[in-house]
Amino acid sequence: MKKQFYINGSWVEGLKHEKLYAPHSDEILAEIPIATIENLEDAIIAANNAKSKMDKLTSYERSLILEQLVEQFKENRSQLAEILALEASKPLKAALGEIDRTIATYKIAAEEAKRIYGETIPLDAVAGGEGRVTYTVREPVGVIGAITPFNFPFNLVAHKVGPAIAAGNTIVLKPASQTPLSAIALAEMIDKTDLPKGAFNLITGKGSSIGDALVKHPEVKAITFTGSPEVGISLKNKAGLKKVTLELGSNSALIIDEGVNLTDELINRCVWGAFIYNGQVCISLQRIFVHHTLFKDFIVKMKNATERLKKGSPLDLQTDISALISKKDIARIDDWVKNAIKDGAELVTGGNVVDDRLFTPTILTNVQNSSEVSCREIFGPVVVINSFENFDDAINEVNNSRFGLQAGVYTDNLQRALYATKKLHVGGVLVNDVPTFRVDLMPYGGVKESGYGREGIKYAIQEMTELKLVSIKL
Repeated sequence: MKKQFYINGSWVEGLKHEKLYAPHSDEILAEIPIATIENLEDAIIAANNAKSKMDKLTSYERSLILEQLVEQFKENRSQLAEILALEASKPLKAALGEIDRTIATYKIAAEEAKRIYGETIPLDAVAGGEGRVTYTVREPVGVIGAITPFNFPFNLVAHKVGPAIAAGNTIVLKPASQTPLSAIALAEMIDKTDLPKGAFNLITGKGSSIGDALVKHPEVKAITFTGSPEVGISLKNKAGLKKVTLELGSNSALIIDEGVNLTDELINRCVWGAFIYNGQVCISLQRIFVHHTLFKDFIVKMKNATERLKKGSPLDLQTDISALISKKDIARIDDWVKNAIKDGAELVTGGNVVDDRLFTPTILTNVQNSSEVSCREIFGPVVVINSFENFDDAINEVNNSRFGLQAGVYTDNLQRALYATKKLHVGGVLVNDVPTFRVDLMPYGGVKESGYGREGIKYAIQEMTELKLVSIKL
C-alpha cells in the first residue's frame, strides 16, 4: 500500500516511492514516499506558519493535546507493537515494552508542559541593581527539525515530539528509512488530536538527500538528532548557530567488582543489557570487565543464560532474538567478530549467521581494546568480557573509549561506588545495574563522541526553548 507525507494537517502524495521490506521475512510492507527538497520546503513552511497558532495555546491546552495522544497510544497498543515487530524486527514482547514506554514519555511531556518555569533575579544584590523587578521566562525556539533512528521508532520520536509540543514549538520529523510506518502511525494519531494544523509535519525518505537541507534551512531553529557519531558531527558542523541536540553512539561498559554475588538476577540483567533487541540499543551492554576472582564463574553463567535465549519470528511473544535490521549489518558484525578471533579473542558462544538475517548472541573473551568489537559501537548481539585485577585498571579500561554515554558498576563497596561515579567519563553512571537502564524522565546523554546536550523531557524542553530576561524599573 502506498503511503503519504503528512504536511500542514493533510496527507500529501509523493512523486516517487520505494518498497519497504520486513527484515525478518523480506515481505513487502508498504511503498514509502521519497521526499524531494520541495516536499521538505512545504513541510517547513507549514511548521513556520503554525507557530502563531501554537503561541496562542496555553500550557494547559498543550498538556491536554499530549494527553489526547497518550489515549491514542493506549487504544492502539497492540497494533502499534505489531508495526514495530514487522518493520524493525523487534521481538513482540520488546515492542510492547516500547509502546508502554512511549505512553509514559508522552505522559511525562504532558505533565512537564505545565512546569516550564522561569525565576526571579534579585538585581539589588549588586550596586546599581536596586529598584527593579527582574525575572526570566522560557520561550519556544520555533521550528524544530527532528531526525530519528530505527531502533526505537516510537519512543525516541516521542523524546523529540513530546518536549517540542510541550514547549510550544512546531516540528518537521524525518524518521529512519527502515522504520517510517511507526512515524506514519504517529501522524495518524496526532491528526485525531487538537494539535493545530501544521504544528507537526512528517516527511519520509533518505537522510542523505534531505537531511542537509533540513539542517541548513533558515526557518529551522533547532535540530534534534539520534544516530551515528559520524552523521551527528557532520550535522552539527552544518547547523551554524542553531540549537543542536545529538544522541550518538556508545560501547557501554560494566564493571563487576570483587566480592559481588553472581546471582541469577545479576546474570539475567547482564544478558538483557547485552542482547535486548539484538543489541541494537545505544546503551547496549557491549563491554564487561569482571574481577579476576569471579571471571570463570561469570563466563559459565553468562554462557548458560545466553544460550537459553529463544531465536525466531519477531511476531512470536516468546522470541528474544530475531533478525537484525539489515543484511549489511549482519555482514559487518560477522566481519568484526571474525577479526577479533583472528587477533586472539576466544569465542565462548554464538558467532553464527542464521538464514542471512539473524546473528546468534555472541560472547567473546580476551579481546584487545583495539578490536572493532570493543572500541567501536557494534550495534548487534555481541558482548566482550575481560578480566581485571585492580579497580583503577577497570575504570581506565571503561574510559579508554571515544564514547561516554553510560556505564554500570556492580559493587558492594560504597567507597568504590562513589569513586566510580567521579572517575568514569560518561553521561550517566548506574551503580548496581547495567548501563542499558533508562527511564524516560531522567537526563540522558553522553560526553565525548556520545552526544551533545541532554534528552529526558524536562531537559529536552530546556534545549528547545530560549531563556528571556525581563527587567522592570519601578
